[in-house]
Amino acid sequence: MKNTIHTLAGLTLALTLASCGKTEDKKAEGSSAAAPAAASVPAGDLEEIKLEFPKPMFIGTPVPAELPNLEKPGSYKPILSIQVPKGSVNLAKGKKVTSSDSAPIIGDLNLITDGDADGADGSFVELMPGKQWVQIDLEAPANIYKVAMWHYHKQAQAYIDVVVQVSDDPEFKTGVTTLWNSDHDDTSAMGKGGDPAYVETNHGRIIDAKGVKGRYVRLWSNGNTSNDMNHYCEVQVYGTPAK
Repeated sequence: MKNTIHTLAGLTLALTLASCGKTEDKKAEGSSAAAPAAASVPAGDLEEIKLEFPKPMFIGTPVPAELPNLEKPGSYKPILSIQVPKGSVNLAKGKKVTSSDSAPIIGDLNLITDGDADGADGSFVELMPGKQWVQIDLEAPANIYKVAMWHYHKQAQAYIDVVVQVSDDPEFKTGVTTLWNSDHDDTSAMGKGGDPAYVETNHGRIIDAKGVKGRYVRLWSNGNTSNDMNHYCEVQVYGTPAK
């Protein structure tokens, strides 16, 4: 009799455990199936834009002068295309560019938004030494999703204290949103930044602006690891007109 009771108890326990196991499996399957469904909602409103890159201007990745926040060689995987809401275009192309240096040493400011990121002679702008900025007027408020920037990439060098900001104020005194800040010690008095300094290449750097609204895009730099000059080949701003 005792053996019979023990046997029945064992069978009951086994069935209970099996039932619990099936329940947990269903929960796990349900949670894993729900994730793609949630992600697919915004994906239907996105489109891929393949970026056009200039040819490489130097071979290899020699390390420039020491910077505390310099990105380790090989740690950055170039972004070759971007996912943006449908209807997004390069709003910066052909738009007016102003600068803290109104008379560049080399090139014209309109080269920054001509759609050509090449680093060859005649394709870039050189500004005065020290802390300088360039600013793009998108001509109307926009939803900005990605910003692509190319400094001079013919030499293996990193630009110092790079800060990228967006605002509806052309003076950048109010409503300023910072998208990128590699000023690790607040030299530029705009706050300490956590983004890395990096060696320039033909792939430039793509910044996620996350749909921030603004009309003006301003980019700062404070020389580079080769000299005190500031250079730009191209800046592209992908977005849609703000409603």
